[in-house]
Amino acid sequence: MVTVGLYYQVRPGMEKIFEATVDRVIELLLQNSGHVASHLYRDVKNPRSYAILSEWNSYRDFTDFVKSDIFRRVTDFGKAQVLEQRPRHKVYGSERELGA
Repeated sequence: MVTVGLYYQVRPGMEKIFEATVDRVIELLLQNSGHVASHLYRDVKNPRSYAILSEWNSYRDFTDFVKSDIFRRVTDFGKAQVLEQRPRHKVYGSERELGA
């Protein structure tokens, strides 16, 4: 299993649009057998800064999603209208959780 951290800085006034878009994408991800769970987080000290932590069965499942038309359409929309800067992504891999 891998966890992917996706980090976003949103343009002023676009927070609700970003949140609604992420909600729709997470709904679509629920139909993907390689997707385990995704959660949206907002930085309490910088309310235009967000993180999505997304769990996948494998790195390949995640990269297949990144290559999809849905992902491409959402990222094109975000770059053009919602995001202040290019998002950052980090893949965290682990065979087991700490303490297990």
